[in-house]
Amino acid sequence: MESRIELLDSKARYGAISRLLHWAMALAFAWIYSSTGAHYLLADSALDKFLWPTHKQVGVLLMVLLLVRVLWSLLNRHRRPPSLNLAATLGHGMLYAAMFAIPFLGLLRQYGSGRAFSAFGLPLMSGFEGPKVQWMTELGNSFHSLLGWTLLVLIAGHVAALILHCVKGQGHVLRRMAGRTTSA
Repeated sequence: MESRIELLDSKARYGAISRLLHWAMALAFAWIYSSTGAHYLLADSALDKFLWPTHKQVGVLLMVLLLVRVLWSLLNRHRRPPSLNLAATLGHGMLYAAMFAIPFLGLLRQYGSGRAFSAFGLPLMSGFEGPKVQWMTELGNSFHSLLGWTLLVLIAGHVAALILHCVKGQGHVLRRMAGRTTSA
């Protein structure tokens, strides 16, 4: 039996590129929430000192992956598997909104602080002299973490919905994003 990798999405399942973007973001989220957990629960530990310096860089990586994922979704919008129901559509919409807002607010706060910022050796913003841009830092301080924890709850709901589908005998929902289908 011949096996080939389908790069593009189809009505039955997501293609290799969509799956790669999804699971790369899942790994990056596992890393970023590990860095946050270590920072808050194990402050000044070796784990915190190892993970926390990567938090902003992984946040930038997530934003880039999100933008690529959105563009790829738009290119594949007529080929993708249909949404299961309105709850799934709304849930995915909230996930995407939070995935955009959180790093945006983090970058806004970073810029407003006046400090320079580089990610992966690439300068993203230069610092500036003078007072902080108060509204930017306050907006970031007020909502970056709150939305981050909200996103974690949404991710848990996303996983719980998947488990529920599998328990109800709807394993095709997982197979759409996990890999090969059992039927041709």
